[in-house]
This record gives sequence, structure tokens and C-alpha cells, in this order.
Amino acid sequence: MLTKFETKSNRVKGLSFHSRRPWILASLHSGVIQLWDYRMGTLIDRFDEHDGPVRGVHFHKSQPLFVSGGDDYKINVWNYKMRRCLFTLLGHLDYIRTVQFHQEYPWIVSASDDQTIRIWNWQSRTCISVLTGHNHYVMCASFHPKEDLVVSASLDQTVRVWDIGALRKKTVAPAEDILRLTQMNTDLFGGGDAVVKYVLEGHDRGVNWAAFHPTLPLIVSGADDRQVKLWRMNDTKAWEVDTLRGHVNNVSCVLFHARQDIIVSNSEDKSIRVWDMSKRTGVQTFRREHDRFWILASHPEMNLLAGGHDSGMIVFKLERERPPYTTHGDTLYYIKDRYIRTYDFGAGRDNPLISIRRPGTTGMNQGPRSLYYNPAENAILICSDIDGGTYELYVIPKGGETQEPKRGIGSSAVFVARNRFAVLDKNHNQILIKNLKNEVTKKCSAPIPTTDLIFFAGTGNLLCRSEDRIMLFDLQQRNVLGEIQTPLIKYTIWSADFENVALLSKHAIIIASKKLAHRCTLHETIRVKSGAWDENGVFIYTTLNHVKYCLPSGDNGIIKTLDVPVYITKVSGSSVFCLDRDGKNQIIKIDATEYKFKLALMHRNFDQVLQMIKSSQLYGQSIIAYLEHKGFPDIALHFVKDESTRFNLAVESGNIAVAVASAKELDEKNVWYRLGVEALRQGNHEIVEYAYQKTKNFERLSFLYLITGNLEKLSKMLKIAELRSDVMGAFHNALYLGDIQERVKILEESGHFPLAYVTAAVHGLTDVADRLAQVLGDNIPPLPEKAGLLGPPAPILHDGNWPLLMVSKNLFEGALADAGAPIPEEEDIAVGTWCDDVEIPEVTAQNGDVLIEEDGVKVGDDEEVGWDMEDLELPVDAGHAETESIVSEFVAPPPGISTSQSWVQRSSLAAEHAAAGSFDTAMRLLGRQLGIRNFTPLRSSFLELFMASHAFLPAAASLPIVPFALERGWTESSSSNARGSPALIYTLLSLEEKLKVAYRLTTEGKFTEALRLFLSVLQTIPLVVVDTRKEVDEVKELIGITKEYVLALRIELKRKEVRDDMVRQQELAAYFTHCNLQSTHLRLSLQSAMAVSFKAKNFNTTSSFCRRLLDLNPPAQVASKARQVLSACEKTPQDEMQLNYDFRNPFVVCGATLTPIYRGNKDVSCPYCMARFIPDIAGNICSICDLAVVGEDASGILCSPTQVR
Repeated sequence: MLTKFETKSNRVKGLSFHSRRPWILASLHSGVIQLWDYRMGTLIDRFDEHDGPVRGVHFHKSQPLFVSGGDDYKINVWNYKMRRCLFTLLGHLDYIRTVQFHQEYPWIVSASDDQTIRIWNWQSRTCISVLTGHNHYVMCASFHPKEDLVVSASLDQTVRVWDIGALRKKTVAPAEDILRLTQMNTDLFGGGDAVVKYVLEGHDRGVNWAAFHPTLPLIVSGADDRQVKLWRMNDTKAWEVDTLRGHVNNVSCVLFHARQDIIVSNSEDKSIRVWDMSKRTGVQTFRREHDRFWILASHPEMNLLAGGHDSGMIVFKLERERPPYTTHGDTLYYIKDRYIRTYDFGAGRDNPLISIRRPGTTGMNQGPRSLYYNPAENAILICSDIDGGTYELYVIPKGGETQEPKRGIGSSAVFVARNRFAVLDKNHNQILIKNLKNEVTKKCSAPIPTTDLIFFAGTGNLLCRSEDRIMLFDLQQRNVLGEIQTPLIKYTIWSADFENVALLSKHAIIIASKKLAHRCTLHETIRVKSGAWDENGVFIYTTLNHVKYCLPSGDNGIIKTLDVPVYITKVSGSSVFCLDRDGKNQIIKIDATEYKFKLALMHRNFDQVLQMIKSSQLYGQSIIAYLEHKGFPDIALHFVKDESTRFNLAVESGNIAVAVASAKELDEKNVWYRLGVEALRQGNHEIVEYAYQKTKNFERLSFLYLITGNLEKLSKMLKIAELRSDVMGAFHNALYLGDIQERVKILEESGHFPLAYVTAAVHGLTDVADRLAQVLGDNIPPLPEKAGLLGPPAPILHDGNWPLLMVSKNLFEGALADAGAPIPEEEDIAVGTWCDDVEIPEVTAQNGDVLIEEDGVKVGDDEEVGWDMEDLELPVDAGHAETESIVSEFVAPPPGISTSQSWVQRSSLAAEHAAAGSFDTAMRLLGRQLGIRNFTPLRSSFLELFMASHAFLPAAASLPIVPFALERGWTESSSSNARGSPALIYTLLSLEEKLKVAYRLTTEGKFTEALRLFLSVLQTIPLVVVDTRKEVDEVKELIGITKEYVLALRIELKRKEVRDDMVRQQELAAYFTHCNLQSTHLRLSLQSAMAVSFKAKNFNTTSSFCRRLLDLNPPAQVASKARQVLSACEKTPQDEMQLNYDFRNPFVVCGATLTPIYRGNKDVSCPYCMARFIPDIAGNICSICDLAVVGEDASGILCSPTQVR
């Protein structure tokens, strides 16, 4: 059995596969119907309207419908797209066992414990026929796939076949049915539309299931007599063919396999059995340890089965469908129908080579598993799972007769030289080297004891697989050349030059070098099936439903969607050669433009990139996002027509010319502001000035003129501020200009006479100061003693933009000029073409009239106002000359990815995200991995991690502090460009030290301090990072230890609070002894509980504490006292008080209510610390760790890079 998907739930009573989508319905004994995606392993939806168990469920073949029947006597028809029940069919008088849609007609057949079978029309929502005749519960009923028949099974020990041909005729031509019975007669007595054709008797007890064969006139049935019976029928009679015995309890369900000549049955004996139809013998048996099976379902199109049991369901295959194959040059060698065949990729010819039929091979899933070809000796090795692992060596004849193959025992075998092959002997942990005569020439031990599979790795080398790693092993030197941590690897695929290898596991692909140096890892949610390298060094692979690519850098994407899984054998240009599950060769045409474009970009082959941009339709947000992410916004610019996106990319790439053009199209305030910021960063003052003018940002404009020394335009800004009646703006401009008279005038006009007087007096304007002194009278303020002139520094040189290096246009600007910014027209802004004078914008006077000031003359609103650009006197060719200077200027490179950002991109560890300052992603990771929702206790830890992973160096007085990221694991031999992981302050060693202190405090009885320390350790563990798998196990063990102590100490502190309640005090003391503590602390807790119970005269309970204490071999003094107390208790073995405590019944303590949850009772747990709670606590924050939500789904703690790899 190859398990594909498994769920944990209440007992599953009904199952149904969707005919096209990878979905399965499971109806539960709890009344819930679950819709699962078995390919993704996710729960899509749940439907909960039945009252009581739902025993039958079935998908419609073509409509988005399914039907369900339950113990509430109701048949519900649901629309899974609308996610609701459409209607309910009522009529049955007892539990409904099964329901099924007809393949063609709008009918539903249902079987019930009311001893009837009903056929319903789900379009008219009426019962169209009632089949009566069984005299006990009808356990199942189903339509024949093609004929007008229904088969039913009942506890009356019979199987009945019903002919519903008359019903079909009535449905097709209802007018011809003149003698129809009334609805009442039909309900009471059953109509004449369905008649019993055969009654099959032979079972000794009630029959639980009966099913038709999809194509042959056969029926199979299973009953409480533990037998499976095979029946044959013809037009006139039906008879028993054979009985299959083997089950040791009631047979629950039985069916024919859709694509093979086998019968599958399951039973309450906790097994699924597979029977050979032709030989009538058992082929295989699959058992579960504790769960009885109740239902089976087969996929209508695929080789998939599902079984429902007491605690969930399982989706499985009976045998592997992947054909063994290998490729050499232009030839494919593969196995189909017990033949080794060859396929010529160039000519497209398929030829059989050798027959590999073996006598006496019985059992499922024992066909060939892998195939290797030796071109030097024209030999083929085939490995299979027969007898625990065997191999066969075939030498392909050159025209002569076929030789008998050489056989041997071994879990896997591969060629390692032209006339040698290696065989893995798992039992003795040895690798045997054999020649082509199947003789052992050499033996050596496997590099690790857990080696369970070997793969080809070039001449003289092997890849040895264990559960969590792959090793490159040199057979000659007998040493390990390389090692890499991996999930369980299923297949290895080498590139043509043997420089790279792809390691394929169930849900991951690891790309490594020939020495197993890790290059990249891809994780897939859907199972990975196959792969091959193309001529460019790109790995093309398939999942169950996609063809995908993986670049050497780790970038990946989807090439094509698949209808059915295929296995890639070779990639050549835009052709992908593959095998399907039937062993047929196919050629899939793909569009390789996207990954070739990314590959050229990665290799910085810009000529090829340019050619592909011109010739291909490479558009879409994914390409733009990829280019932006990889640091090529200037290239992404040529793919974009949306002005907003163009502007963002132009700013990011520093292309001011394109940014100005896009900003003019958008004409939004925030766009002009961003343009001004970027232009200021590049020192392009004219563009900054233009951006500030467009947004009328006068304050920034004034300051720009100050720092650039443009006093002439600054004086213009002063006049603008006066016209706008902006007192503060005018004062600032006067201050920037150093104009004392203007400052005094502004202060005087605004009523600030003391300030005006002080300003005039300090700066030597005696006439003005005397006049203001008269106004102030006796309120003249004192003058400062050390007054000085406050004025701006005089500009030494007033020039244009910052000087930049002159560089030629880059490749893309030159070749794709039409896709870049348009050449600036007369009204566009270009360096050096700006007017020398600032044109005064529209200003409103106090009376509302529009005014501008030109050379001191005020003009009304009837004339044109604004930033007037037409008055420029320029040479004819000036604009073109300056435009050229823009294009040829140096474009500032965009900033690279910061170290902190690279930490976030490369890591899935929450601690490293917190150290990078990305608290939001760290919290999302902790929520997904551990179900943590309360981050208040982690706030200080997050800040400490961030501060500890960064150093801050002071710079010059006017510059900001310079931050530096600190990385761990750096040595002098490390590359300066290599990015490591952040330095972290929380280590496993520091937590263990803190744990020891907490142990000591517990021993000393300082429970409050000890609880604080244990809780601190528990809340720090999510932010610890370790290096090895062993340390990961230690971290998980530490969580369990601290959880137990936090619970125990909370119990003890609670006991001290309830000293007046003797019953509760005894219960808590008793619960304390059932926490998993160190022997010293457990001994102390038992002594405490013994004393409390003895004082309360609960002698029976006390004696249990005494016995447990003596089992711990305590010190002599403690043991003596315990024996004395035990002796006293045995004289009167009874309890004065009734406690909620049963020491004979195993239990765990609820972390919230501090009450016992005895074995067999329902509970929920914290996804992080695994503390247990009563179900009512689900959805609340765990009271033990104070972090996670009780009952939340979580993937588990992730604290090491080894877990990610």
C-alpha cells in the first residue's frame, strides 16, 4: 500500500471521490461532512447540517453537487460551489445507509433501515420509486454503471438485483405510462417500475455490502459471516462463483478495482485485503493497529482507493505507477508490460528489447522499481521489492539468444564501473562490489549504519541515502567526499556534465554540486514526480499537476499545467519528452522564454536579454516584479506602460528623465514630492526646484535657494510670501537673505514691537530703534550684552547641479529608446534650460483680487499668471544640446539589499527575522509554526535580539549614526561578500544555565522566583536557534521540562492560596505529584501531599503517596517516616473527604482549571508547549506559556537551519 493522504477525525462512515478534481468527501459519525483536497492535503470545506451520523455521501459526475444521507432520516443535496444545502428529500422512516447519483439520469438511490430502497428525481425533488422486498435493514444500494439495474444488500442475508428498465422508459417517455400508480400507492406498496430480478442467497449472516463490476456481469458481496462472495449473472439467472475467506470479523465493504482484476475488501478486523479475481486468493493484507474499517471508495478514473476507519480515513494506491526508466544519449530504456523497451528520441521509434517475465511472482507492488544502463557492456540492472529487495542483471544480446539474467538479493544495485556494479546489503550494512558474472570482488562497510538506498554518482562513487542525509562515498578510498542534510530522497538526477545533481524527495528538490555543496532548495506543497536537466543547466521538473523550472540560483516558476502526472525523461529545446503512467512516450511543447530570460539575466548576458525583449511577448506583473526584486528596475522600465509603475521604477533606478515625464502625466502631489526627494539625492537642483514649484512648497523652495546660494531667487520668494500675507514665510526669507531692515519691518507690522526694537538696536539701525522706543515708552526691553550679526553665509560660487561622471548610455537605453522617456519638448524641464528668474505664482491679495508682481508692478487677474516659461531667450539648438547632456549623465545606482533584508529573505527562523528588525514577519512565522497570538511577553526579547545583532557607530557631528549588522560564524577566511546569519544572544546553553538556577530555587522552596525563571525559559525558546538535529531534540525536550514545572509550580502556588479549603488543598497537592518532575522534586511533592492528606485523615489516599515515595528510594530518614505513616494508614484504610482524584486512573492536569482530565476524556492542547486543557478552553491563550492559542493548528517549532534544508 502506498499511502497518499491520511486524516485524523471522528469515525468515517461514507467516502466519495470527485471524478475530475483531486477532492474526496468524508462523512463522519459526528454528523459533519468534510471536503478534502487529497493532493494538497488540506481541508477545503465542512458541511454541518445533519443531526447525527452521516453514513452515505456521493459526488455527482458532472454537476457541482453531492448528496448525503444520515441518521436523521434526511437526504440532503448540496451545491459545493454555493457551499450550502439546496434541498432535503424526506420519505425514509429510519437511518439512511447509502446514497448514490445515477451516471446518466437525474436520480438518486438510497438504502435505509426502514427495509426499503428509494429512487428519487433530484430535479423534480420527488420520490419516483420505492423498492420493497427486504425484511431487514438495507445496508447498501447502488446503480449499475451502464445497465438498468440496482444491487442491494441487507441484513436479511440476501443480495438483491433489481431491474429498473420500466422506470427508465417512463422517465424517457412519461406520456406512454398511462397506468401509473398514484403517489400514495407508490409510497405504501412500491411501484411496478422496479422489480426484483435475482435474489442471491448464500451468506450465513447479514450482508453489509454488494457492488457491481464496472464492465463484467459480476457482483461481489461482503457480510457478517466474515466472507466475501463472488457472483456471476446472465439474462436469466445469477449464481455464486466462489467464496473468499480470510477476514476474522464482519466484512464492512467490498468492491472491484476499476482498472485491475482484483477485489478490495475491508473489515472490522482492522484490515484491508486485496484478492486476485482470477486465482480467488488473497494477494495482500494491510492492517491498522487500533482502527476498524467501515467503508471503501475507488476513484472512477485513477488508480486511487480510500478507506474510512474509526479515527479518520486514508487515500492510497495498491502499487507504484511510475515506470522504471533511464536515459543514455538519445535513447530511453524503460519497462512496460514486463518488457525492457527502448525509445529513440530523434526518430521517435519504440522497440521491445528483452522480456523480463518472471515465473511465480505474486503479490502487489512487487514490480521493478529502478533501472540502470551500462553502455560499455550493454547491460541493464533492474531492482525490485520482491523478497525484501532483489536485483536482476541483463546483458542485451547482439543478435544472439537472450541469456538468463543474473539475480541476487539486495535492496538496491547500481553500476559503478564498466564491468562492476554495487549492491547494498542492508542486513549487514555492507556494500558489495560484483562483476558482471555476479561474483563478489570486494566488500566495504556503508558510510553510515542507517544507509537504506544507494544511487549512481559517477565512476567509483555512490550516493548513500539515510533518513535525513545523503553522502557521496568513494568506493576505492572508502571515505566520504561530501555530505548534505536532506529529507528522505527518492530519486537523483545528474546534469549532463556531472557538475550538478538534483535530489528529489516527496515535497522538496535540493540542487547540489558534484561534491554535494548545497546550491538551493525548493519546497513544493504538491508531490514532486520527476525531472531532467536541459542544455542550459536549468532543471525542469514535474509535480502532480505542473511542469516547472529551477534556475541554478534557486529561482523557479511554472511552465505548464498538466492534466495527468507524467515523468520527464529528457528536455531538448522547447520539447519535453516524458512517459505517462501507462508507459506511453509523449512529447510536450513548452515555452522556455521566461526561464531563458531569467538565466540570461543571472549570467548578465545582456545581449541575449535585449534580443528576447525585442522578439518576445514578455509582459506581466511577475516579470516586472522579478526584475525589480533582482535589482534591474532599469530593465523592468522597458516592460511597463502604466505611468504609475513607470514612475516607481524610474525613481528606483535613478532615471530622472523618465521620472519627470511620468510625473507630468500623473501630476499628483505625492509623485512630485518623491521626484524632488530623488532629484535632491542626485544633486539635480533644477529638477528639485521644478518639483517644489509644482507642489507650491514655498518653504522647501526657499531653503533650496539658501543652500544653493541663489540669493536672487530667494529675494523673489520674499516678495511671494508678502503677497501671500505669509508672515512667517516672509520672516524666514528675510532671515535667509540677511535683510535686517526687512526683518524689522515684518516684526513691526505684525505687532512685535519689542522684538523689532531689539533687532534694530542690536544691528545699529538707530533711527528705527529711536522711533520704536517712543512707541514702547517705558516698556523698552534690555539689550543682550553679547549681541552679534545673524546672517547667512555668503555664497562663494553659485553653480548648477552637482558634477557627475559622464558615461555613455547603457545597452538598454540605447537599444530601447522608444520604450524609455520621451525626448523633452519645449515645455519639459531639462538641466540648464530653466529661467534664471523665479516666476511668481498666482497669489491672492487680501481683498480677493489675483495679483502678481513683475518688477515691482502689480497686475490684475485678467493677465496670464503662473510659472511662465515662454520669456526665455535661448539659442535654437540649446534645448537639444542640453537634452543630450541629460541622457549622457551618470545615473546613480540603486542601493543594494541591506544585510537585515537579506536575513529576512534567506531565513524561515522567527529569531532571525526579529534580529533583522522585521517583527511583523517574525510574529507571522511564530503564529504559523507555534500558534502564538499573544506577543506581549516577547516584546522585550524581540528588542533585545534586534539591538544585539546591530552595532551603532558615531559619525561626524552633522551626520547620522552608522548602523552595522553583526553576523555569527564569521571567520577571517570568510568572504567579504558572503552573507551570514544574524548574531543572536539567546542560546541553548544560556537557557540550560537558567534552568539549573530554577531547579535550585525549586529545591529551596522559592516557588514564585522559580516560576518566573521557568516561564522566562519557556517564553525564550521560540527565539532560540541551534545548529544540529540533536540540539533540536534538546530544545523540544526543554519545552516539555519547563511546561511541566510551570504547571507544577502554578498548582503549588494555588494550593498555598486556598489554605481554608482542605478538599481543594488536598486535590492540588495530589495533582502536584503527577507532574513530570525531577526525582528530588517529585520526592518533596510526595512528602508534602502525604502530610496534607494525613492531617485531613484521608488515609487511603495518604497510603498511595507513601508507597510512591518509597518506590523512589528516598533517604533513610524520609523512608522511615513514610513507613510509619503507611503503617498508621493501613489500620484505617478509608478517606474522610471525597476528592476529585483517582490515583488508579491515569490523568493529566488541565492547565487552566487545574483539574484532572482522565484517560478517555476529550481534551485540547496548546500547539507550542503541548499543555492539556478541557475542550471549553479552546480558543483562549494558553495559561501555561501565555503565548499560544489553545487548540490552534500549527506546523511545529522551527529552530534550526537543518530543519529547513
